[in-house]
Amino acid sequence: MQIYLPIAEVSVNAFLLLGLGGIVGILSGMFGVGGGFLMTPLLFFIGIPPAVAVATEANQIVASSFSGVLAHLKRKTVDLRMGTVLLIGGLIGAALGVVVFNYLKSLGQVELLVQLCYVVFLGMIGTLMFFESLKAIRRASKAGGVSVPTRRKHNWVHNLPFKMKFRVSGLYISVIPPLLVGVTVGVLAAIMGVGGGFIMVPAMIYLLGMPTKVVVGTSLFQIIFVTAFTTMLHATTNFTVDVVLAVLLLVGGVIGAQIGTRIGVKMKAEQLRILLALMVLAVCGKLAFDLLVMPSELYSLGSGGHS
Repeated sequence: MQIYLPIAEVSVNAFLLLGLGGIVGILSGMFGVGGGFLMTPLLFFIGIPPAVAVATEANQIVASSFSGVLAHLKRKTVDLRMGTVLLIGGLIGAALGVVVFNYLKSLGQVELLVQLCYVVFLGMIGTLMFFESLKAIRRASKAGGVSVPTRRKHNWVHNLPFKMKFRVSGLYISVIPPLLVGVTVGVLAAIMGVGGGFIMVPAMIYLLGMPTKVVVGTSLFQIIFVTAFTTMLHATTNFTVDVVLAVLLLVGGVIGAQIGTRIGVKMKAEQLRILLALMVLAVCGKLAFDLLVMPSELYSLGSGGHS
């Protein structure tokens, strides 16, 4: 069933969009990521212009993340205090990111920047997560199937000032690293149309030393507000939010997030991380291939000739 998207100005199969929303919702519930790092490139692949994909995807992430958070709140695996610190940083970062996005849009360079950002970030994060997950799996098998905690009790993070107690996470650390993680994620949310979970989740586990079971719910909590703020800024400054596209992705995402949360509880943390790493690397490879291969049409200029 073909449906016309007024802002994107393309016709797309409605069931395809519902399916994509569902898949990304499942990932959101399983891994604690908004899923935008997969959805936005998938929208590029089916012909949605990058500027519209980025702004609209931020909208869909809000719904799938909210659905996932509800499930985690019931299990009491959300650190609201840590989530609030990450959120303050995220809102600052999102405002900065939209300013950069608008500037590049005025120069006509936004599509190239978005795709390059994806290749660089997905490549780095996917590789790091993959090797770290392999180490964790090896450690668990050596310990007779018991997962050995990978947290380091003391690193440079613990020596910073402005310390604060995060009871749910069992931490007493400086608020500076969570704020910086939040700012980085906010900038990425605005420029790349992602929730930033694929950076935030590894940062919360390896940099802040949070327990994996608390990371997923806390990450989703922060993502909801940052992506909602980003969507609002894009809608009012760029007018690139396609409501029809957003609604279809949203319906699929909400249903998928509930399924994903149930699957995630039954899997080991190391297995979840290695699966996420492989998905990140697969999308990175496809985007890099598309950037390197010569397009079928070298020019997309209007047909108007010289008089």
